Amino acid sequence: MKKSLLAITIALSTIALSAKAQIQQGNVLVGGNFTNINLGLNDPKIFSLDITPKAAWFVADNLALGAYANLGVQTAKNSNTTTSYGIGALGRYYTGSDVSVLRHGRIFGEATLGLGGVNVSNGGGNTNGLNISVGPGFAYFITPSIGLETLLKYNGLAGFGSQSFQSNLNLSFGFQVYLPGRSTAAKVKRDAK
Repeated sequence: MKKSLLAITIALSTIALSAKAQIQQGNVLVGGNFTNINLGLNDPKIFSLDITPKAAWFVADNLALGAYANLGVQTAKNSNTTTSYGIGALGRYYTGSDVSVLRHGRIFGEATLGLGGVNVSNGGGNTNGLNISVGPGFAYFITPSIGLETLLKYNGLAGFGSQSFQSNLNLSFGFQVYLPGRSTAAKVKRDAK
């Protein structure tokens, strides 16, 4: 019984330590968010999808800097098609401790700065220029290397075109894969011995 209790304690400690290891300096974050997924079954049969792949490197514990790209489309039968795009830099900061409600969850803030645009077909208008977004998110780690997340962001687009400024609030869902850097991989090897 004592051996079983000791084994369970060691296993839980290892899981807890590895859950914090994914946001350490030197690790890499790769994944993306999906928003505005809509497939209308009735008229006007709307289809929309927005995909934002991301990659970032943890320059310090809890702080990742990297890049993102964005591509979105919204179309409906007998209507204009709206296309959105963007590319730029992103920064993400995770809170210093796990969220007590969900043992494997982390709250984070994300901000992006880049170039982007929204264009509507058939002369429906467009805005192209500086794209800025900021907002809070929550990541739930289903494994030490994979996090499911939700992100609520304010998006602003300022520039030129038929509209000089556009903004919106966006709720997105996605996943991230946290790859260990060299220092983390070496530490895991040392701990396994």
